Amino acid sequence: MEQTLRTQQPHVFDGGGVFTVWAPVTERGEAIGLLELVLPVEPDAGALVEIGRIAHLLGFVVIANRRHTDLFEWGQRTTPFNLSAEIQRRLLPGAFTCEAGAFTLSGWLEPAASIGGDTFDYSLARDLLHFSVTDAMGHGVTSALTATLGVGSLRNSRRQGRSLVEQAEVANAAVAEYAAAGSSFITAILGRIDLASGVCTLINAGHLPPLLVRDGQVEAVRLPKNFPLGLLSDSTFVSADVQLRAGDRLVIVTDGMTERQAAQLDLHAEMYRVAALHPREATRALADAVLAVAGPVLADDATLLIIDWYDEHTRGRRSYSGADSVRASGRLPG
Repeated sequence: MEQTLRTQQPHVFDGGGVFTVWAPVTERGEAIGLLELVLPVEPDAGALVEIGRIAHLLGFVVIANRRHTDLFEWGQRTTPFNLSAEIQRRLLPGAFTCEAGAFTLSGWLEPAASIGGDTFDYSLARDLLHFSVTDAMGHGVTSALTATLGVGSLRNSRRQGRSLVEQAEVANAAVAEYAAAGSSFITAILGRIDLASGVCTLINAGHLPPLLVRDGQVEAVRLPKNFPLGLLSDSTFVSADVQLRAGDRLVIVTDGMTERQAAQLDLHAEMYRVAALHPREATRALADAVLAVAGPVLADDATLLIIDWYDEHTRGRRSYSGADSVRASGRLPG
C-alpha cells in the first residue's frame, strides 16, 4: 500500500487467484486515502487506468461530503483532540499538498503534547502562490488564540489583494492590539512567488531563516531582519526577493524542528536524505526523523513547509488520476 501512495499508481496483489487492487485516492497531489478492490481476475493495463480514474473521482466525493459531516475527520484522528488542538487544526489549510505546473508544495505539523501555536498556510492564484509558516508564543489555548489572530489577519489582507508588507503590517497591528503588545507575539515567514518569473518575495518576522536546497547544497536564505508580529505595535517590515531556479527546493521550519531535544537531529543531513522524495513524502519523513530523536511526545510543535520549484508555469500538470506520477517518489526497495 505504501508503494501505491509513493508512486501514485494502482498496484495489484495476487492472493492466489484473488486479486487485490489498491489505487490512490488523490486530488491535486493531496493523498486522501486508498481505494481497495478485490477482483476474481487479474486486471489488465486498461482496467487499471479506469480504476485510477474512479479513485480520483472518489476523491472529489470525499472532499464534497466532508464539508457536511465529522465522519472523515474522525477517521483521520488517532487520539482525541484537546481544545487548543481543535483550534489549531482549523487554522491549517484543507489540503496539505498542492501540485501545479510550476511547483509542488506540501506542509506538515507534528503537534506537541501542549499545542505550541504553529501553523502553515498557502493559497494558489492564477499567477501567484502565497504561503506562510507561523509560530505563536507560548502553549495551549492562549497560543492557539494568538495564532488565530495572526492567521485570520493574514488571510483577510491577502484576500483584499494587499502586498506582502501590508499583510505583515496589518497582522502585526492586530496581534499587538488584541493579544497585548509585548506579552504575546508570532514569529513568521511570509512568502509570495510570481509563478511566471520565479521571483519569491519573503518577509522574515523574527523566525528561523528559510533553507534553500540548490545544486545539492543547503543554505539559509539571508533576509532582512524584522520584529515578530505583534511584538511592537508600530513595527515596519522589509521584504526581499529571491530568484528561484528550476530544481530548487525551499524549506521552512519552526523551532520545534531544531531546538530542545530536536537539536540532536542533523536537519541538513536529513534534507539530503529526502532530496529525491516528493514533498508529500519528504515532509513526513522529516517529521518522523524529529519524532525519532525527540518523541514520542514533543516539547514543542514541529512544523515544516516544502516547495519544489520547476519553473514550468505554462506546462500544466501531467495527471490522469489526481497526481503528477512523473514527479512522484520512486518505489521503495524490494
